[in-house]
Amino acid sequence: MALPSNFVSAIYKDPGIERYRGNPFIEALTPIMSVQQIKKRLTGKVKYNPQDVFSNARERAHEVSALLDDFFQPIANHLQLEEKISIMIRGGYVGRNLVDGSLNTHMQNGYERIMSGELESFRFAQTNSTAKSLSLIGCSGSGKSTTINRILATYPQVLYHEKHNFIQLAYLKIECPYDGSLKSLCLNFFRELDQVLHTNYEDKYAKKRHSTEVLLALMSQAATQKAIGILVIDEIQRLSQRRSGGKEKMLEFFVALVNVIGVPVVMVGTPKARPIFELELQSGRRSAGFGSLFWQPMRAENPSVDSRTGELRKTEWIAFSDKLWRYQWLLKRDEVLTDEIRECWYDLSQGVLDIVVKLFVLSQLRAIATGVERITVRLLKQVYDDELKPVHPMLAALRSGDAELINNFSDLQLTDIDKKILDLRQKIDELKVTKEKEPSFQNNEQAMRLYNLLLAMDCSSKILPPLIEQAFKDYPKLTVRELMPIVLEWYEKPDKPKVVGKQNKIQQKIWHTLDSDDMRFKFSQAEKGKLYKALNYGDELFDLPSWIKQVG
Repeated sequence: MALPSNFVSAIYKDPGIERYRGNPFIEALTPIMSVQQIKKRLTGKVKYNPQDVFSNARERAHEVSALLDDFFQPIANHLQLEEKISIMIRGGYVGRNLVDGSLNTHMQNGYERIMSGELESFRFAQTNSTAKSLSLIGCSGSGKSTTINRILATYPQVLYHEKHNFIQLAYLKIECPYDGSLKSLCLNFFRELDQVLHTNYEDKYAKKRHSTEVLLALMSQAATQKAIGILVIDEIQRLSQRRSGGKEKMLEFFVALVNVIGVPVVMVGTPKARPIFELELQSGRRSAGFGSLFWQPMRAENPSVDSRTGELRKTEWIAFSDKLWRYQWLLKRDEVLTDEIRECWYDLSQGVLDIVVKLFVLSQLRAIATGVERITVRLLKQVYDDELKPVHPMLAALRSGDAELINNFSDLQLTDIDKKILDLRQKIDELKVTKEKEPSFQNNEQAMRLYNLLLAMDCSSKILPPLIEQAFKDYPKLTVRELMPIVLEWYEKPDKPKVVGKQNKIQQKIWHTLDSDDMRFKFSQAEKGKLYKALNYGDELFDLPSWIKQVG
């Protein structure tokens, strides 16, 4: 039969572990991955071509914006979560097997619970749930949902076992409803099940006034019938204690999810959900589980020394920021991330991954729109002040280290990020470079590309245009790569053409667009009256202290 596009036919492979052998549900899953394979599968695919740095501003803005979707760098937290989910999916299937009859036993028990209306009813008492639970807690923007989505995407979601004429659902992810009720959560389960499997559970059960207990029993049967490998419940902090019957009622519900339904459950939420999880941890009735993972923002620790090599080991923050720093589409970019910028970047973002990336993207767009064409400490602070105001309270709470404050602001979101990006793109589209009029080269894109390439090599913008025009006239069939050494040779000749006409004075308002080593640029970046403090002895300043020591 023709399968829906999101279904795949099961292919069985040896799982490599005796406990898992002979179970079609486990043998059809993606094989257990090594650490290197996990990193490769989770890492975002950013398409970066160094030549694109010399594209026009509009095109570069699109390249930069794509980082929000495409950049993902696995860190230790991500690898730990993948390992736990891998174990939970497979472990949950141990007690449910198409071949040995244990799945049918679970179905019979589910039927008994529906008919009797009692969640603790078991027709066959010997069935044991091998499912586990896990709670994942972290502030907004720490990457919880994104990471789980990427981990789940390493598995085929819907598998068709032709030999057994059975459909297996490897995972299902649902969100807690905004109204915060357990009953709505159950209905969300059936709605998501219908979207993935093209079924009609919602019509079947939502229109009837079932109690939460009955809906849970129906969830149990549906989960067993479709062999759900793992259930992920996101935004758990939305649950209302008042609408759900209090903490005890909520605890009983989550314990029943694992023990009654027999499906591993991952509950994801912000620190506001901690009361639910802490009650579960304190309760003697809690389900066997993996406990809780508390995701803290990335720390900016000092690098340690490798005792074997004597070299500094990169911390997670240094490795992460170095990797992201590579993806710049700025004409005057700094190839090496300085400690000053790295420290400022961390202080502003507090290591919250979502803020780290968004601050980087917005800063690049601002750098293109203003013509500064590089990321500086001043630019980062301006973008933070102008574009990230909604998350200032949360970041201030993280800086304070006060747990109560962090709980109060843990759910803040950076809203309207798409609008901020569109506004910056519009500014880039309307950008008119006031420092000097760029040559048009009669709309010759290759000539413009060569011009930008040579500008990035610190060639004078006043001398280049006639040389480039002459090169394209003399060698019309050569490529940009072939023309570059010719133009550079002409440029370096001592008899290169002199610039005719009055030299334009560079106005102070565009000093921020000059080269990084230009004193006027440094003046534009320093706080008022503090330029001297920003300069270094032996570089911009005569090293008077060292000279005095020598002569003394």
